[in-house]
Amino acid sequence: MRVTPAAGRRRADPVPALRGRVAVVTGAARGVGEALARRLSEAGLRVALVGREEETLCRAAASLPGPTVCVEADVTDPAALDRAARRIAGELGQASVVVANAGIAAAGPFAHTPADLWQRVVDVNLTGSANTARAFLPQLARTRGYFLQIASTAAFGSAPMMSAYCASKSGVESFAQALRGEIEPDGITVGIAYLHWTATDMVTGIDEHPVLQALRRNQPRFTRVVHSTAQVADWLATGIAHRARQIYAPPWLRWCQPLRPAFPPLVTRLARRELRRQSSARLVADAGVLGAGGRADLAAYRATERPSPPDHP
Repeated sequence: MRVTPAAGRRRADPVPALRGRVAVVTGAARGVGEALARRLSEAGLRVALVGREEETLCRAAASLPGPTVCVEADVTDPAALDRAARRIAGELGQASVVVANAGIAAAGPFAHTPADLWQRVVDVNLTGSANTARAFLPQLARTRGYFLQIASTAAFGSAPMMSAYCASKSGVESFAQALRGEIEPDGITVGIAYLHWTATDMVTGIDEHPVLQALRRNQPRFTRVVHSTAQVADWLATGIAHRARQIYAPPWLRWCQPLRPAFPPLVTRLARRELRRQSSARLVADAGVLGAGGRADLAAYRATERPSPPDHP
């Protein structure tokens, strides 16, 4: 897997114009969230990192150059996000930028994916984004700020073996579009970021799955390039500075929008061919959550689940 490094900035960097503003990034313990928090902090923003894995999260916050707040919170818990919003406002100030980035993924046949795992992916990615917006909209209304929803090319063409992830990413795209029409009259801009192959542990997990690896292998060569989290964070930060309604990472993705109707049947045809080559036992064995962040979230979630009360005759 070849990863492209962050490109040098040839033009004037627009992000420092946000210097002194407060940015909130969810899912900031690792990956794109951590890289974006760093990029914004280096540009002079006050950054709040929100997510699970408290030790990893706070280590990332402590390494940033500017003022930060580290808040351990589960985005599926509205009360926890409300507390996080109050703490951030009290310690850093009212948020001007909120990035709903928290997300996990699971791979494997739908019929063999544990129901609680499938539900957890949707809850974190979709419901968690809505909870994030709900908690911070009052602050964004006061600052006439910017809400960025992290989506994915999974919203363009759903990949078999990743039904929960694709459903949730299509859902967050629709959610952000609907939210845009409601809150932009109040001066809040809503952006949607479409991310492609990025060097996160989630993508590493995808490459270890035979069918998903084959789907990526059958893409045109230039579309298989895996971009570093620093490069993706740079694209996102530039879009934030411009209050962009759409951010494409990489930028050539914008030309895929008119082609979206062609993607689902193409992906289905490629997947069907690869599925015939794999044993059902291998596919079932590979079902599960992808990446260290997803595993940490699922472990924490299952550890706090209350057992169902016993049935009584």
